[in-house]
Amino acid sequence: MNITTIANILQLAPPTFDAEITQLLTDSRRLLLPAQSLFFALKGMRQNGHDFIADAYQKGVRNFVISEEINASDFPSANFLQLANVHAAIHQLARFHRQQFDLPIIGITGSNGKTIVKEWLFQILQEDFSIVRSPRSYNSQLGVPLSVWQIQAGHTLGIFEAGISKMGEMEKVAPIIDCNIGIFTNIGEAHNEGFSSIGAKVQEKLRLFEHTKTIIYCLDHAPVHAAMQRLENKHFFTWSKQNNAQADLKITAIAKQSSTTIEAIYQKQVIAIQIPFTDEPSIENAIHAW
Repeated sequence: MNITTIANILQLAPPTFDAEITQLLTDSRRLLLPAQSLFFALKGMRQNGHDFIADAYQKGVRNFVISEEINASDFPSANFLQLANVHAAIHQLARFHRQQFDLPIIGITGSNGKTIVKEWLFQILQEDFSIVRSPRSYNSQLGVPLSVWQIQAGHTLGIFEAGISKMGEMEKVAPIIDCNIGIFTNIGEAHNEGFSSIGAKVQEKLRLFEHTKTIIYCLDHAPVHAAMQRLENKHFFTWSKQNNAQADLKITAIAKQSSTTIEAIYQKQVIAIQIPFTDEPSIENAIHAW
């Protein structure tokens, strides 16, 4: 994407120099292609990205998004796009980028298992799709836009995870992912301090699926199931280990030895998978992927 196009997206004045941007950079230590990088000078609790502009410039970076005044004469061949909120700018740019592509996106949220389910889905589906996915556990307010920026024209499926730690966060990343298939792994104690209740945490996570057509989840997680019942115009694919008649996938047997065999009934037929794990979290993650 051209730096002039980026300035237009952010509703800023045109830059001084022309450049093609392929990399979004927030850490000068992870620099790969300096001439094609756009450095976002983010302000955190411990560090201020503006303090690393000189280092990035010395390494060859020539395009920056900033929120503080700087002496541009110290960087004679650089473009500086200045606005009030650098973090909001990277969200806005990633959201625009996502809108340029019409491909199915699987969005994954929940308290645990997001990264494992994403990676196992990639292993299962990679022979049938050209997949773009979140690197490692890039599911934060910064990780989501950096993940979605990877989408290219040749991709035919995206798999992205989204994690939150307090109210108001999911509504910022949900339109960046814009998924049409959702997986809600489970709900647990992680980040409870950021929410008034388990119910409030579930509702915030469900914001990821506001425009999602199909949602996959386990009926056995009562707070999740209760919240799902309040959603409208959704198609649910559910599973259960508790012989729940409503479940689409009814788990009937779990046999553990050195590996685990999981049997189930789906569309009145008995089916089974075997996984090389015996712990309960892996079994749950495997069923979600299944």
